Amino acid sequence: MIEIRDLSVCYNEQITAIDRLSLRVAPQEFVLLTGPSGCGKSTLARCLTGLIPHSSTASVWGEVKVDGASTADHSVAEMATHVGLVFQNPSTQLFGSTVADEVAFGPRNLGLSAQEASERAAFALKATGIDHLRERSPRTLSGGEQQRVAIAAVLAMRPKVLVLDEPTSNLDLKGTEAVLSTLDRLRREHALTILIIEHRLGEAGKYADRMIVMDEGRITLDAPPEQAFNDKEFLSSLGLRYPRRRLSRDGLASQTGATIVSQARSKPVVELKDVEAGYDGFNVLRGMNLAVHPGEFVALVGDNGTGKTTVARLLAGLLKPESGEVIWDGSTKDLPLGRRAALLFQDPLVQLFCDSVEEEISFGPGNFGLYSPERLEELLEVSHLSSVSQRNPYALSVGQQQRVALSSVIALDPALLILDEPTMGQDWASLSRMMDFLTHLNGNGQAILLITHDYKLVCRYAHRILLLEDGKVSSVAPSVGLFSRSNEQKETLNEVLSA
Repeated sequence: MIEIRDLSVCYNEQITAIDRLSLRVAPQEFVLLTGPSGCGKSTLARCLTGLIPHSSTASVWGEVKVDGASTADHSVAEMATHVGLVFQNPSTQLFGSTVADEVAFGPRNLGLSAQEASERAAFALKATGIDHLRERSPRTLSGGEQQRVAIAAVLAMRPKVLVLDEPTSNLDLKGTEAVLSTLDRLRREHALTILIIEHRLGEAGKYADRMIVMDEGRITLDAPPEQAFNDKEFLSSLGLRYPRRRLSRDGLASQTGATIVSQARSKPVVELKDVEAGYDGFNVLRGMNLAVHPGEFVALVGDNGTGKTTVARLLAGLLKPESGEVIWDGSTKDLPLGRRAALLFQDPLVQLFCDSVEEEISFGPGNFGLYSPERLEELLEVSHLSSVSQRNPYALSVGQQQRVALSSVIALDPALLILDEPTMGQDWASLSRMMDFLTHLNGNGQAILLITHDYKLVCRYAHRILLLEDGKVSSVAPSVGLFSRSNEQKETLNEVLSA
């Protein structure tokens, strides 16, 4: 179904993204592809769809065939009937006025009858669990919801091969399980071949037939997931996070590295009081109360669409509440917005615009009179970007782009640092290196709000966990014994601490 022979891809005639790679994937196989950030995974995905070479200036050698069609001899539009690609950043492929229109767009353009196009769209909406969003505009959705829309739009095309580039990066646990089980069912019922690129290995590994590991543009391991997961030393050497045994309820409190921080402290850096906020007349937050104190590392968790990104936008000053108050401590009121709260967006491309990595990280501090060559070098080193400091951020992998954006907001030295899903495209080594640096900043008084579905990250770094449900937040202690008596919340915490 997929045949690759001696494939090499170079950018700017000097940067080798893929180096003499050969691969065969049989019909109906479910393949998990992983590797360190920047190893060539996304480049390979683009080769499979024909985006490389037809929509890229990259130099390409070798042969790529998908469903019997050569990418060199067929246009991107022609390849779309053979292979569908879901990008890491779903917003880059969404343009419809409603979710229903977005999902139906592909089938309509295949020349199908109105009835069949409608049936395909209805199936894809139901399969991805977003039928209730059909009349919403994609731009008003959360990142996780947008991810499901992008997947549904590709599913509706019914290609023989599905390639998904980190489809679960913005999904909660329920959404991740729903999408992966749906893909597995589609594979079996409709004879699909699936190639999924992921850093979250445990979830995808449960469904995959093969696990392929790439490093520096080459395949370094090709084995069944169980066998690959047993080679912990090899995975760790590449900075990959191998799945751990899920914990029992009795072992939760002792397994988490999070500590409980007393809230009897100084005044909050910022506080939300009875806030109502949303989009297009629909309030996502209803009676929201939240406080973040100096030197506190807070994790905000919850299902997709519960309002986590809305909280981030409120705190960053990008959204005004319909009612209620956003109260900043007096010491921060005189700071400009960019230094009062700095926000790392889910999609790094919305905040990258300079011609080089070095210029990008220096831009904000330069505007506020904070530029320091020593600080720049420190951030380049800790984010593992020194070797690409002169590269254009748009020429980097998504994981590298995310680290550039994160370094740029850290460089502003804000009163509150907000990280909205910082894990996209990140291998565990790169992520751990940056998070350890953030812990150092936190120890020196930096307030941090982490929004994520990566619950291992939550347990390792957060002092306090806030669970967002029904437009409101509840404080969650990192111990079942100290947790709410609600059985539903206990189950949620069990997922958080055992993931």
